[in-house]
Amino acid sequence: MDPRPSYDEKLLGILRASAAVFADKGYDRASIRDIAQATGVSLSGLYYYVSSKEELLFLIQDHCFGTLHHRLEELLVEVTDPGERVRVFIRNHLRFFLANQAEMKVLSHEADALSGEFAEQILRRKRSYARAAQEILEGIAPPDAVESRTATFALFGMMNWIYTWHREDVDPGADALSERITHLFLNGYLTPPPPERPGVTDGSAPSIWRS
Repeated sequence: MDPRPSYDEKLLGILRASAAVFADKGYDRASIRDIAQATGVSLSGLYYYVSSKEELLFLIQDHCFGTLHHRLEELLVEVTDPGERVRVFIRNHLRFFLANQAEMKVLSHEADALSGEFAEQILRRKRSYARAAQEILEGIAPPDAVESRTATFALFGMMNWIYTWHREDVDPGADALSERITHLFLNGYLTPPPPERPGVTDGSAPSIWRS
């Protein structure tokens, strides 16, 4: 690997602006010139950080999945209760993606745009994160529970398309929404929700959750 800095503040700014361009125009229609214009970085400056548009898409996905998984591991260090581990997983996922909705759209819509080693590396990231989720669900599953792989991807299905309908002026913020989804996933729609947990608000995710 060459000695370019890895995920420094300048690169993180480029990734965030690039994600917004890809989310708006789509990966295929967006050009490196569009990215340069959005970031305020010259083409030569942009090529200092990335060798191609595909590498830029790879870095967006690599940073998002890496950050999401790393934060989950940090949050779970001292959490031993199986039900609370499920709640922590859902809250971590929603906090990150509601604070980074352009990235969420890119991850959902451009999943097949990468090729070669870029695609392989992201696939390994996804599988690692999915395994972590599956192990968390297996920790709470009774003997007659739905098979854990099905349950895992059903849960991801509940969470990964939130950007298509979530409205800040109508819908709850990340923490309150995570409580609702946790309840729906673990107890079902026909059971009444529990009282609101202390410290849970309808506010949006704190800025530290922005990539």
